[in-house]
Amino acid sequence: MYRPQYLELWQVGRCIRGAFMARLFYPAAWRSDAVEDLFEFPVPDPYRWLEDGNDARVRDWAAAQDRLFRASSAGWCEKQSWASLVDQVSSFGVSEPPTARGSVMFLAEQLREDEQRRLLIVDAEGNRRVLVDPVEIDPSGHTGLYAWWPSREGERVAVQMEVAEQPGSDILVLDVHTGEAVDGPLPRARNTSLAWLPGGDAFYYVSRVPDEELAPGDTRLQRRVRLHRIGSPWQSDAVVFGGDDAPDHYYGLTVSADGRYLAVTAMAGIASPNDVYVAELVDPEAPHFIKVVDGHTTRARVLPRFLADNDLLLVTDYQAPCGRICMAHRHDTDPAAWRELVAEDPQAPLDECVVLDDPALPRPLLLVARSRHGTSTLTLHDLASGRPLTDLPLPGAGVVSSLRANSPRGHRAWFSYCDATTPPTIYRYDATSGKTERETGATTAGHTPEIRSSSVRYPAGDGTEITLFLFTPAEEQQGPRPTLLYGYGSFGMPMRPWFFPAAAAWVSAGGTYAVACVRGGGEEGQSWHDAGRGPHKHRAISDFNDAATWLINTGRTTRDQLVSFGQSAGGLLVTAAATQRPDLYAAVIAEGPLCDMVRYENFGLGCTWTDEFGTASQPEQLQWLLGYSPYHNIKPGALYPAFLLTGAVTDLQTGEAHVTKMCAALQHATGSDRPILMRREPDTAHAASPASIERDLTADILAFAGKYAGLSPKKPTMRLHEAVVEPS
Repeated sequence: MYRPQYLELWQVGRCIRGAFMARLFYPAAWRSDAVEDLFEFPVPDPYRWLEDGNDARVRDWAAAQDRLFRASSAGWCEKQSWASLVDQVSSFGVSEPPTARGSVMFLAEQLREDEQRRLLIVDAEGNRRVLVDPVEIDPSGHTGLYAWWPSREGERVAVQMEVAEQPGSDILVLDVHTGEAVDGPLPRARNTSLAWLPGGDAFYYVSRVPDEELAPGDTRLQRRVRLHRIGSPWQSDAVVFGGDDAPDHYYGLTVSADGRYLAVTAMAGIASPNDVYVAELVDPEAPHFIKVVDGHTTRARVLPRFLADNDLLLVTDYQAPCGRICMAHRHDTDPAAWRELVAEDPQAPLDECVVLDDPALPRPLLLVARSRHGTSTLTLHDLASGRPLTDLPLPGAGVVSSLRANSPRGHRAWFSYCDATTPPTIYRYDATSGKTERETGATTAGHTPEIRSSSVRYPAGDGTEITLFLFTPAEEQQGPRPTLLYGYGSFGMPMRPWFFPAAAAWVSAGGTYAVACVRGGGEEGQSWHDAGRGPHKHRAISDFNDAATWLINTGRTTRDQLVSFGQSAGGLLVTAAATQRPDLYAAVIAEGPLCDMVRYENFGLGCTWTDEFGTASQPEQLQWLLGYSPYHNIKPGALYPAFLLTGAVTDLQTGEAHVTKMCAALQHATGSDRPILMRREPDTAHAASPASIERDLTADILAFAGKYAGLSPKKPTMRLHEAVVEPS
């Protein structure tokens, strides 16, 4: 019979990789003889019982792991120094461009002392006022501002708040002038999309079917598009799109400026090809939709937006893996009828674009952001012809994100800019003057180190060249440095040379921070994503190990100084890489990872990710998953590096069982004296935790990495300089 044991003692160890280590006694975890027969293939799962977080045995075991982590981390004497260094380089203030509606701008601001960001409004005279402060609603700091959608006129705003560890997510509608709630809450709207109708009296939104209408234990998305009229009970909201035939679909909503048309994008996964439906809103409660894009046929992403004449601007990777921009009639169902405005550039994937079509402008314009070898460009085009007009100057060789324009019919656009040494800073482009300027009062502040940023190409095992971003101290140094290697490699998400406080702290202490742009990401467009997903996911993992090998072979680091770090799907990347090549790393840090790839569909939102990874319900795809699933590829007696597996006790996105099962399996199997530790956070979620909790986690991650890579923050090798602070 299983009996939990709490053997949190230290035992004299032996010399590993030149360092004298103590060996931990781990809390005992019962290994069952559970074997699941999948298509006549036996799949052992000795820690299946750890999936039930409500089981007393699991709670006892996890509590013992918590005590083990606290005892172990108490010896990380430099944690406070790391925390101080992170605090010095962190940026505060406004990091996202405003949303401008009518004469009002909506801004999210988070200052140094804030647990959560607050929503501000700025009127036409430049007066700033706090509209929503989550800490006033919940002084504990665990309720956060998740999203906001101003009406077209700027008179009302729909606001979504979330409590990190709870599945509910409600929408409130506020009067912008008074700050008073005029409607809501509308429940079950987590990860929603929302589109206002003109006048501010109604909007479309996405919400989940009530639990009482679902089969017991149904964890699928089960979402519907509904119409809500201000002042009406949410129970009367009409369902206008979605049904039982699409239980795992994500929906995006767009309404034309005159309110005559609604477009809905529907996709069976967050990076899947999507359908596009368009309806004329003769009766807003019963729109008749025409399917204008069939994702099954195009096998592409198509993101629509309405132009002033209600035709469609389409941003798509259809027949253009790096993206292009087309124009189409709103009822065109044949992609052959699309008119190309901005052609694909195979060397510069398309990121985003905005339309500037103020009637006062000589002609409507299109502002386009691309990434060329990780560095952004902004180009202005004639909207009617797509002809390029000019390149907009940028502050440096960095990253542009979050393009936004004042709506409707605007002449100004805002964007965020950052690079390795510059925290996110907001800039404004005015098409009437042609000038690009920093947005007054939206500047972030902090101390930033002098960092040398470079991009190199290394060869993967099959000869493919992979981009590797390197961030190092500005001072030259001969010989290897302690290195933190980061990667993601899923869902077509590109890695860029963003400003990252943990990276800035690591480099300011004298280390190298490296980012591997492995296949499965979007750095080289859709073909790069396709090359590392589904049956090819193993390529992303081998690309990451090839990055580690290159860093070691070129003398930039050593095995004793190399730590890998990944978050979410990046946690899958680094744990899979380490189970395949444990000899390459001194330590591995996985934050909220996926580890059991046979059962990931049963946890969190995993059932919506089969297009990315595959499904265990198909024999061939099961073999893909078993080929790299970290939990299933742990080898007894292998000399594993130190592991820090972090996660939320309640993770509604990936599920918490990945961390517990991987921890138990590694502790049982490892033949190394390097510790396998689990760090759980009881009052957070998969991301967007209160600021103090995020800072504490970052300090633990850097203290762990520094301990096993041999990097100390107490005597930073770099000079920090203070960013210019503008008054707010």
